[in-house]
Amino acid sequence: MSYYRLLGLNREPFSTSPDPAFFYQSEPHRAILANLLIEFRLKRGLSVVLGDVGTGKTTLARKLIQMLKEREGFLFHIVLDPTYPSEDLFFSSLIRTLGIGVAAASPTLIDYRELLEQYLFHKSIADGQTVVLLIDEAHKLNALSLEALRILLNYETNDAKLLQLVLLGQLELLPVMRGMPNLADRISLKCQLKPLDVGETHEMIRFRLREAGYRSPAPLFLDEAVGTIHEFGEGYPRRMAMLCHRALRELVMRRGRVVDRTLVDALVQADREAGWEPSHPLQKHVCAA
Repeated sequence: MSYYRLLGLNREPFSTSPDPAFFYQSEPHRAILANLLIEFRLKRGLSVVLGDVGTGKTTLARKLIQMLKEREGFLFHIVLDPTYPSEDLFFSSLIRTLGIGVAAASPTLIDYRELLEQYLFHKSIADGQTVVLLIDEAHKLNALSLEALRILLNYETNDAKLLQLVLLGQLELLPVMRGMPNLADRISLKCQLKPLDVGETHEMIRFRLREAGYRSPAPLFLDEAVGTIHEFGEGYPRRMAMLCHRALRELVMRRGRVVDRTLVDALVQADREAGWEPSHPLQKHVCAA
């Protein structure tokens, strides 16, 4: 029997896979999602979501897609790895992602641009749909790919951008974009995902346990244990989820009933002895136009 069933759970509560069902929405997360939806409705064009490793960018993208599925009038696509060595390969991959047919046997870069422009005009103007493209791991975009995206953002009517583009990447993306003023000037919304504070960490753990089916009034994690999890994980959701998973697994092995500070301290000490010690300063979320 899986360990989570022994604890009164239906599912694994602390998987690090980007399942939107387990995406804990703090107030800043809700604000970011709401702002992105507003940008889409107003067809403002380019939004950028930045965050350190493990802050939940990919899961936020999956949650955003889930929200768009529930709304009419949206066409949306996600690129998970935008690593392409040339502009031609980037455009051809984008053509495939959008499902655009290519008639030419050996299409040129000009052909790709014309096809994308025709597609965006048809979907946006003729069909009245909002085309949303999310690019995860956007810090991997090279200068040629970023320039290609700048060209796509030039496709517009008098009052709206035809493509709603969201770049989700690590913090090093921002200075790269600042080095391209013609692209940086097009950023309508810039948000930064930061680690959770200790109160949000308590809520995240309770939320994930509820989503996994835990219904007992007795807590699985004592407050003192959550404090240690937050301190060691420095508020990073992925890192804290991994520690919570290990704590529950250890709880079952010890035939225990509750995760306390002693149990978590033992896991943390083992990590420290192995030479793994996170060192990122805690910060708060930021979102600005």
